[in-house]
Amino acid sequence: MEYNTSLPKMIIPEYGRNIQKMIDFAITVADKEERNKVARAIIDVMGQLNPHLRDVTDFKHKLWDHLFIISEFKLDVDSPYPRPTPETFQTKPELLKYPSNDIRYKHYGKTVERIIEKAKEYPEGDERNALVEQIANLMKRSYLNWNRDSVNDEVILKQLGELSKGQLKLADNSSLRSTQAFVPRNTNQQQRAGGDKKRVHNNNGGKQNNNNNPHRHKNNNNQNFKRKPF
Repeated sequence: MEYNTSLPKMIIPEYGRNIQKMIDFAITVADKEERNKVARAIIDVMGQLNPHLRDVTDFKHKLWDHLFIISEFKLDVDSPYPRPTPETFQTKPELLKYPSNDIRYKHYGKTVERIIEKAKEYPEGDERNALVEQIANLMKRSYLNWNRDSVNDEVILKQLGELSKGQLKLADNSSLRSTQAFVPRNTNQQQRAGGDKKRVHNNNGGKQNNNNNPHRHKNNNNQNFKRKPF
């Protein structure tokens, strides 16, 4: 009996050991034309075993690459795609360059700092004042993401001056939006509860429920009572 521990290691286990045996057999085929037919048949079987690869772009190219990888690049067949080499999978990927610039206030992010630098290039006028007001309101919303209780407008204006190095100031006739727009969570629950009470009242037609009326059953008994003839 054969155990997996005693068998050779599979290169790509997702295809199973039978595919690896078929590829090992294709390597031993002497005639190249016959070897090409065997390789194309193996590609068809690999595509049927992994139908999810059909949604991948150039899935046929991926199957041919896997065919050469499983054969440890020993299979000599004509591929419709460029043949991969072992060096392709041994090269190290290039290091990604991460931005090393320090952010003055983390809760504002780098985008706000870039917008401030762009606003400093605008000439004095209504357009610049409107942009500064929008930036200040954006900073206020970003600040409230970390502190949902309250925020003082003086703090926002002070930090705006620090980030712009004193070049951006809010116009005298401008003001930041109020923070009262944030509705507490309990308020929504109270509104839903109040709506349920109104629906119950409307279903009863605005009348008092008679389930708690002590004379209700007595009146029904009197209506159902029939006098027996003498």
